[in-house]
Amino acid sequence: MVRTVDLFCGGGLSSWGAQAAGAQIVAGVDAWDRATATFQRNFPKAFVRNCRLSMDSGPEIFGRDIGPVDLLIASPECTNHSIAKGNKPRDEDSRRSGSFAVEFLRKMGKAAPRWVVLENVAPWRHWSGYSDLIRGLEGLGYHYETLILDATNFGVPQSRKRLFVVGDRAGKPRLPTKGPATSLTARDILFDNPTWKEGPLYTPTRSPNTLARAQAGIDALGKGVDFLVVYYGSDKAGGWQALDRPLRTLTTLDRFGLVRWRDGEPTLRMLQVPELVRAMGLQDRKPARGPSVPFRFSDDCSRRERVKIVGNGVCAPVMEAIVRSLTATASTKVQPSGLAA
Repeated sequence: MVRTVDLFCGGGLSSWGAQAAGAQIVAGVDAWDRATATFQRNFPKAFVRNCRLSMDSGPEIFGRDIGPVDLLIASPECTNHSIAKGNKPRDEDSRRSGSFAVEFLRKMGKAAPRWVVLENVAPWRHWSGYSDLIRGLEGLGYHYETLILDATNFGVPQSRKRLFVVGDRAGKPRLPTKGPATSLTARDILFDNPTWKEGPLYTPTRSPNTLARAQAGIDALGKGVDFLVVYYGSDKAGGWQALDRPLRTLTTLDRFGLVRWRDGEPTLRMLQVPELVRAMGLQDRKPARGPSVPFRFSDDCSRRERVKIVGNGVCAPVMEAIVRSLTATASTKVQPSGLAA
């Protein structure tokens, strides 16, 4: 069993994928209490800390011995690297959070895990401190590969590209095989739940910008064809999308509304949390024993917080593919010094 620690764990989407690949999730850390409560609910046997990591953070933050660790996964804060930040001022401490993971590994000393997976938005590699982070991993004996993966190539109905830094102390890390582009589309995430709030598209209180984006979709597709409209946030791709292609990248805010035709008139409702969960590839997992278990949020999470947890996460099938590929070489040994053989 590959014993795994998840730094910046969020609600546990990365860990969900790692567990699907056979990993045992032993601990997680995140600064947001709603996220750690959700993580704990999905991994009840894991030890979870709700605290903010820093350059001084090491295994002692757990306050207990969590035992040997084989794999460390981390999704450092991405907001201040993302192009979605625009021209707003950047929080340099947030940008440095990837280095916190490297320092955490350094403080583990000889107990550092064989494997490490760091994930972030693609612009992370252009950050001025990125090369120092990579040199830090090399100094700890990790052979590494960097790759940008699109979730659509791993059976996820969402176009979501992320940068992964994958390290192995025993040699060049084995990378996941890229599959064919998914045949799953935005239509595949939809549920038909009559209890969800849905109303006419054209109302006096509807934002003119929303109506303009919706009208662009109607003009392109014709009346009677359902589609998605960008409800919140800017969009450089027309402000709408057809249902016969993967969903565009989810964010931490409600982004998409479903325009659907009822009795010849267009209606609008927001995509709901179960649909967003499906868009992240969080299908029910089937454990070795017992029934399948759905991904669950903590009971005190509001709808907005659930959307944020999902939008902050890693598509589980992508992390599953990475961990499955890495650990396929588990029989290779690492020298006691921590340097690869």
